[in-house]
Amino acid sequence: MSKLETLDYGVTLIDLYDLNLPNRTGSYIIRDEALTVIETSASPSIPFLIEGLKEMGEDPGNVEHIIVTHVHLDHAGGVGLLLQNCPNATVHVHPRGKRHLADPTKLVQGARAVYGDQFDELFDPVLPVPEDRFVEQEDGSELTIGSRSLTFYDTPGHAKHHLSIHDSKANAIYTGDTIGVYYPHLLPYGETFVLPSTSPNQFDPEAMLESLRRIEALEVDAIHFGHFGRSTEPQVVYEQMRDWLPIFLELSEEAVRTEPDHQVEAVRQALINRVVAYLDSLGVARDDEVYQLLEMDMSVCALGLVDYLKKT
Repeated sequence: MSKLETLDYGVTLIDLYDLNLPNRTGSYIIRDEALTVIETSASPSIPFLIEGLKEMGEDPGNVEHIIVTHVHLDHAGGVGLLLQNCPNATVHVHPRGKRHLADPTKLVQGARAVYGDQFDELFDPVLPVPEDRFVEQEDGSELTIGSRSLTFYDTPGHAKHHLSIHDSKANAIYTGDTIGVYYPHLLPYGETFVLPSTSPNQFDPEAMLESLRRIEALEVDAIHFGHFGRSTEPQVVYEQMRDWLPIFLELSEEAVRTEPDHQVEAVRQALINRVVAYLDSLGVARDDEVYQLLEMDMSVCALGLVDYLKKT
């Protein structure tokens, strides 16, 4: 059975078991006048998404809207495969991202460079989306779905092709990766824990902070993260991002200076050491499943930070 969480205002979260892990990547299903899917994850996650829809009593053939925050494969790699089960759906995407879903060759090349031999297991197949299935969403554009309006905001920083989507009925926003990764594993410790997502190759800290300011100005009641789940403490999320982003940059600059021949590994280790020290201070057990995610996330963040520093 799929893992479902019923949220407020007709929204359900389906765990997509991205990377074969729970609490990693989620899809949000809006049940209103039109059935809407926000985020698909990669193709190996599509069976979990379809199963979750069926457990909700929904026929995938009734999906009308598929929205992706951005086109990185862990958020949108499964769109082409999902469309085979959703013949009536249109795909809503940032104008900069459309061409990469229509022809995913560059997305695949980039992901293979990061994940190597693991690519096929984690992402294959990546199917192109037919041109006639797209709707491009510009900054400020709106999609009315029954009793709610979804407003799209251009929110770069993690990627230049990134949208965040405000749901008027829930007064919540779907943020993808642009204001970080949320680790609900720390809720039992009484902590809202969010770290920046600085993956290559379009990470831009200034743009990320500006996107955060735009989102903060909306005064939402909840943030729906791609990774993973809903936080009803938006102000804490903003504070975490503002705290950790400069730390990531400072650690990376120092690591690159001291280990010029092993920059990525030095940055990765510096990030891990700082995060582990923080979790130790909270009393988080070293065998907590959050560490499995953090090891992967800090490896990808290190690649993006080194790439960014080379450009500046």
